[in-house]
Amino acid sequence: MPQKAKKIHWFDLENPVDFETLKQPNLALAPLKGLVVLDEIQRNPGLFPYLRVLADRPEEPAKFLILGSASPSMRRQSNESLAGRISYHELGGINLDEAGAEFKDRLWLRGGFPLSYLAASDQNSLLWRQEFMAQFIDRDIPALGSKVPGEALHRFWSMLAHLHGQLFNAAALAHAMDITRQPVRNYLDLLTDTYMVRQLKPWHENISKRQVKAPKIYIRDSGLLHALLGIETSEVLARHPKVGLSWESFAMEYCLRFTRTRHLDAYVWATHQGAELDLLVVRGMEKFGFEFKRTAVPALTRSMRQAMEDLKLNYLTVVHAGEREHSLAENVRAVPLAGFAAHWEKIRKI
Repeated sequence: MPQKAKKIHWFDLENPVDFETLKQPNLALAPLKGLVVLDEIQRNPGLFPYLRVLADRPEEPAKFLILGSASPSMRRQSNESLAGRISYHELGGINLDEAGAEFKDRLWLRGGFPLSYLAASDQNSLLWRQEFMAQFIDRDIPALGSKVPGEALHRFWSMLAHLHGQLFNAAALAHAMDITRQPVRNYLDLLTDTYMVRQLKPWHENISKRQVKAPKIYIRDSGLLHALLGIETSEVLARHPKVGLSWESFAMEYCLRFTRTRHLDAYVWATHQGAELDLLVVRGMEKFGFEFKRTAVPALTRSMRQAMEDLKLNYLTVVHAGEREHSLAENVRAVPLAGFAAHWEKIRKI
């Protein structure tokens, strides 16, 4: 006989009834068994100390799944209250495995937010993303305790979209916005901490060449990038100057999620002599390099050879937009984006 599934108890703190109920957590949570889901917990961070008491009960009658918007203060508070009792999982949007390879162009254009990807038309999808960004700035950012002016943050976000895939230059952005460098860095950290932007930190090796020390900046969701650039259709995207860098980051986000790489272990590497690596993943003593090429037939380049030699990479993968997988050199392989999952399973065991 199959075991009976344990009951799931769900509390949404944006629901006024649930919010009021959890004002007395002892009465609401202590009797429950099974899985207890607390959604939008940032609305009541005072629950964290009480959850510690419940987590320490003998035999652990209940498990707690905490959902909510990311913020540095929320993470710090949960770490302090639930040290040794909590683990984190970054919940991304729809990815290529879930959408299916036949829908990769639609996923690339619209991004991974479910309501954007599943919209009835490209126009409806774009309108949803524009509204999402407006609400994120006007409602979610202030709810996280930030006092950043909404108009300034939206302008900064739009400017970052035009600098997508490039090295971050705080001085240039500060000059363009007519502000000092510190607010610019604060805006960037805020969008990074809320998972809207990815900063790839520079990796430094003890080699004779001068290495670039600035991070690269990417808008993490391709759909939001396209909304910020005013790109509505695949036809417009194909002609846009950012099409190559957009595909590069779309592929990179998928690969990073699959490799389960923490942001602290993902880097960009470049030298002032012109050698560059799109992505360096460090796992203990191992180094894996990744290049992303929006082409069906990628070739081995001098820059790739230099990266293999200078960084002593265990393996270099060239992820491309075609369909054929083939070897480019020893421990260097060209792999189609749709085939990356199987490829990673092989090389991580080498």
